[in-house]
Amino acid sequence: MKKLGVLVCTNSAIDYIPHTDQIEVIRSTILMGGKEYVDFEELKADEFYNMLESDPSLFPRTAMASTGTMLERYEMLRDQGCDEAIFITISSKMSGIFENAMIAANMVEGIKVTVFDSKTVGYLQCKMAFLAHELARAGKSMAQIVEALSFIRDNNHLYFAVNDLKYLVKNGRLSNAAGFLADVLRIKPLLEIDKAGAVVTVEKIRTMSRAIDRVIDKFLEETEGKNYEPFIIHANNPEAVAYVREKVLAIRPEIGHINDYLLTPAVGAHCGPKAMTLGYVLKP
Repeated sequence: MKKLGVLVCTNSAIDYIPHTDQIEVIRSTILMGGKEYVDFEELKADEFYNMLESDPSLFPRTAMASTGTMLERYEMLRDQGCDEAIFITISSKMSGIFENAMIAANMVEGIKVTVFDSKTVGYLQCKMAFLAHELARAGKSMAQIVEALSFIRDNNHLYFAVNDLKYLVKNGRLSNAAGFLADVLRIKPLLEIDKAGAVVTVEKIRTMSRAIDRVIDKFLEETEGKNYEPFIIHANNPEAVAYVREKVLAIRPEIGHINDYLLTPAVGAHCGPKAMTLGYVLKP
């Protein structure tokens, strides 16, 4: 492989992670309060969550980039001398971005584009993108890169809690009917991203604090005796981040540190403010 172009969608929140790799970001648009905002470029996470918390009547929706926009970005990479490209998308169970990316990949000429369904969202997409660059620099083939990314995809698990289910339910991102029942009862369920990449309800819990405790419980149960990288992803909830980190490290001090990452507005529009995720990925 001579030169690899790497793309991620805006849902990765890669803009909030310092890095030096050249990674193209395909951005979604946030529709809110009668206005449109390009994710990160026109609306950053802190401003977005502050808007939602200060005005509960606001309800954000998202619009993904068009096939034409993706095609243009592929062509730009080709014109920059890339022989191949890989686009690491949010789970195809959460968005139509993967499908649009595939259509554009079949249309472009002069560059071979591999579209990789991460079956997740957020930090792990970034981890995959950074690894793709690293492997390309080491001279690995696209098949070898896809194999390495597949290991990450197949060996991670995320549990999370949301403060208000209306965002997931109204945006159609909760895959089982239990979500509608939970919304009526005003409970704070324990949720997960399953192996297919869908958001599903695991347990019904009545308070956010208890839901976060169950996230910690499930994380500790699953990671017992394993070699893994832990991480926290949140929707502007520093208090919960500190709480989760303290509770986990008190039991697993050998971890040393747990990095935390923000959810960008394109994802926060579906989970709402204060959402809290604790996840892990096994080390090869």
